[in-house]
Amino acid sequence: MDLEQLFNQNKENTIQGRYITLNEIEPLLNKDSIKKDVKIIGKSILGKPIYSYQKGHGKIKIYLWSQMHGNESTTTKALFDFINLLNNGSDLANQLLDTFTFYCIPMLNPDGAELYTRANANNIDLNRDSQDLSQPESKVLRAVYEEFKPDFCFNLHDQRTIFGVADTGKPATLSFLAPSYNEEREVNESRLKAINLIAGINEVLQKYIPGQIGRFDDSFNINCIGDTFQYLGTPTILFEAGHFQDDYEREKTRKFVFMSLVSSFIILNENDIVHNRNDKYLNIPQNNVVFFDFMYKNVKINYDGIEIITNFVAQYKEELIDNKLNFNSYIVEIGDLKEKFGHFEYDAKGALYHDDLGNSPKIGQMANFNFDHKVFFVNGKIKK
Repeated sequence: MDLEQLFNQNKENTIQGRYITLNEIEPLLNKDSIKKDVKIIGKSILGKPIYSYQKGHGKIKIYLWSQMHGNESTTTKALFDFINLLNNGSDLANQLLDTFTFYCIPMLNPDGAELYTRANANNIDLNRDSQDLSQPESKVLRAVYEEFKPDFCFNLHDQRTIFGVADTGKPATLSFLAPSYNEEREVNESRLKAINLIAGINEVLQKYIPGQIGRFDDSFNINCIGDTFQYLGTPTILFEAGHFQDDYEREKTRKFVFMSLVSSFIILNENDIVHNRNDKYLNIPQNNVVFFDFMYKNVKINYDGIEIITNFVAQYKEELIDNKLNFNSYIVEIGDLKEKFGHFEYDAKGALYHDDLGNSPKIGQMANFNFDHKVFFVNGKIKK
């Protein structure tokens, strides 16, 4: 199966970029082809509707939710691409609908999506509220779980650009986790199903983004929703959509999330998770915090009247200004920075650092500077 072509055929072109709010997805939920399968299942703190989409009549029940964290929208885009596939009338769509019943919550945290924050409008991280259930959004998610009684849960998230695949120097474009169900991180029958499925997804994705798949930390936290559902006996898969080279809008990563979803359901449809693949799962390298957005090497700076050679790095801060998402780059660390990588790296080769504030980079200042008054950088990038 050509997953690349399948994505191109089903991509929902009306939504793109990182700032995805209810305003962008409501027109999609109101399309004639799907609105009969859409319901309002609750309200957010600020009274925004929380929508569900249910499709299929198969015995295997799949529960998927996205934008539990409002500023994590990549999987929302991929989920609508997948919904398009389910409605395209193809043989694959019909096969999936015969095998599965899909229950999707495309945007669990519409207030956080509007504000572009991780938390909801009460400043609560919904992914730490699975026991207290103190927030209406958390209660909706749990109520659906209790009523729908899924066979598999898909917990869809984004992760920051700081994550790489172990120490390989490659970004963690996608990371997966079969969450633990206890403090000892043991593997029972339920968790093994999630492990086997991830191992299968990884085999597919390695053909498209070799070496760019990570395994998320499996420390147990019962307050996290994935750990809770795994604890309750439902195989749960955590998706973490990360950085692909030069893809800060996460449009390439979106494609790989779509591929992962399709692959997972084909694997389940073929009942290809019956063998123990724990070794293959554990061979997926762990996520590691090794990346910065910008790295500048071998820079000469004046330090108390003495010229030294050092390195420094800058990181984007995603700032919502007048309902527009801005990527603003700030200097975050100066020093040796061994075993660290930059998504963009520049070797100054001993050139002298200058900016409008002084002769040395300062942590917290915007990344606007030059080397030897010859090469100028604005917002971290070389000025052209």
